[in-house]
Amino acid sequence: MSAGETSVGATAAPVLELDGVGKQYGNVRALRGVNLSVRQGEVTCVLGDNGAGKSTLIKIMSGLHDYTDGEMKVNGTVRRFGSPRAAQTIGIATVYQDLALAPLMAVWRNFFLGNEIRRGWFLDVGRMKQVCGAELTKMGIVIPDLDRPVRSLSGGQRQVVAIARAIYFGARVIILDEPTAALGVKQSGVVLKYIDRARDAGLGVIFITHNPHHAYLVGNHFIVLKLGEVALDAHRDELTLEQLTTEMSGGQALVELSHELRGADPGKVVEPRLVPRGGVSAPELNLREISETEGVQTGNG
Repeated sequence: MSAGETSVGATAAPVLELDGVGKQYGNVRALRGVNLSVRQGEVTCVLGDNGAGKSTLIKIMSGLHDYTDGEMKVNGTVRRFGSPRAAQTIGIATVYQDLALAPLMAVWRNFFLGNEIRRGWFLDVGRMKQVCGAELTKMGIVIPDLDRPVRSLSGGQRQVVAIARAIYFGARVIILDEPTAALGVKQSGVVLKYIDRARDAGLGVIFITHNPHHAYLVGNHFIVLKLGEVALDAHRDELTLEQLTTEMSGGQALVELSHELRGADPGKVVEPRLVPRGGVSAPELNLREISETEGVQTGNG
């Protein structure tokens, strides 16, 4: 199924729903009034620049942090997770950017890390290798030697191992934290293909990214965060890639900036010279620009 088609999940009740969710750390408000609905059989893309609130949102949905405002519902029931394990137990799995894989361990060991199959007192190595190989094959990846260390795999293959592991252990919603951020074009394409495959398997996929081009290739539903608030909430048939890119890149803010820099000469080259200490004057910022700069500096990812 292509991303442009209507998914089965589009008519289903949300498996994960955030209603006015906010998060405050002391005097710092990282999220405010976030509404988000995730359905199985859909890819929900959450986009935002540094400081937008993506990291905080992931931590709430994955059970790492609790929310301070609003409600989070799973299958219609209000939930507060005490830990990531609690979230995983009811089917919400998170694949972080660092993947939580042990690079020196074998592929099959990583697949079952913390959930090993035992036969009496001993590990059932044969069974675990069989299951690992079969699950990776379902995702369209074949690794002939499952004893090879994970670090020998490509970045895209490692992402697939983590995704396949989450699916096998019962995930109904899978949260992917910037899975293509550190990958090149080809490896990013591999990961995007498997995001599409996970959606086709009936999972609700939450794709966290700052790349609108990657999001638009696989997404059904798009959320753009800015300074902890939802700036855009739209389905695929409601916007174009150009509109998504404009919203993600600042939109009106870029227009205002272009007016402010109208007199600048971007092609000018200045002769090198010694600049006296304190000889460079800082640009003047208005209150809105100061608050936006401070929002980024707080580390609200």
